[in-house]
Amino acid sequence: MEHLLSCEELEKEDIDNLMSLAFKIRETLRRGKKKFSALRGQCVVNLFFEASTRTRTSFEKAGKFLSADVINISASTSSVKKGETLIDTVKNLDMMHPDIIVLRHPCEGAGETIKPHIKASIVNAGDGCHEHPSQALLDAMTITDIKGSLDGLNVVIAGDIVHSRVARSDIILFKKLGANIFIFGPSTMMPRYPEALGVSVLKTFEEVAEITDVLIMLRIQLERLNAKKVFPSLREYSRFFGLNRKRLGMLKKDVLIMHPGPVNRGVEINNDVITADRTFIFDQVENGLAMRMAILTILSKREKKLLEEIDA
Repeated sequence: MEHLLSCEELEKEDIDNLMSLAFKIRETLRRGKKKFSALRGQCVVNLFFEASTRTRTSFEKAGKFLSADVINISASTSSVKKGETLIDTVKNLDMMHPDIIVLRHPCEGAGETIKPHIKASIVNAGDGCHEHPSQALLDAMTITDIKGSLDGLNVVIAGDIVHSRVARSDIILFKKLGANIFIFGPSTMMPRYPEALGVSVLKTFEEVAEITDVLIMLRIQLERLNAKKVFPSLREYSRFFGLNRKRLGMLKKDVLIMHPGPVNRGVEINNDVITADRTFIFDQVENGLAMRMAILTILSKREKKLLEEIDA
């Protein structure tokens, strides 16, 4: 791995290697060890052109836990506000010799755009409605942790599918791991050609309840809707597509409930569902830190050094 731009580029071996390392990191963190020297001398730049809590913070902590020098840059405090282009921004940063640039950008393909212009490895931390590969990897890690494997599982992704980069990355990655993928939500938020993604569309929650092993609820991407009216109201959306206690009771007892965050409580998922035993939203966050530590380590080619520290 030189970059992490898309789940399309990941081979099964890459996914297994990342998950194996992330599980070892997580268990070491749980034992109380929070400082490693594996990335000492490396520089990680988090370059975020969109708001973020979980992704940005976990990449920052991942770098610092691994002893890398971490620099955080937001578009609001950069020369982008003065009219500098993305390419000029990253070319200037590249002249300061970073090793990894973690990029979040509202335009699809931003990582591919800058790749020819810099020497640093690039991690796509979300590009428009396109992809969010590190989220898919931590989601796969969470499911594997609870279910043992994704092979043969029926995974339902519910909500704003067409605007969700998480949905796209999850679909691509989960299929590589043998899962069957279904989508559910308002027709105005479904992809025009779902068969091109290799997924099946479910029409009712009764269909969802009948087949689901893993249910991933998605946030409505209000920032990407602009002036489009795709449903009458948030109340109507919650009524027909939200997950409440009654609908939770319709699901099989061992169904795993997930959400990439941020959660709009009372819209796509109710408070009493968030606190249910089958809901693993906050576990995803813990796994996200471990997975992002694994990503930075493997891109830096320091896996052997980190494993020596873990085993010491």
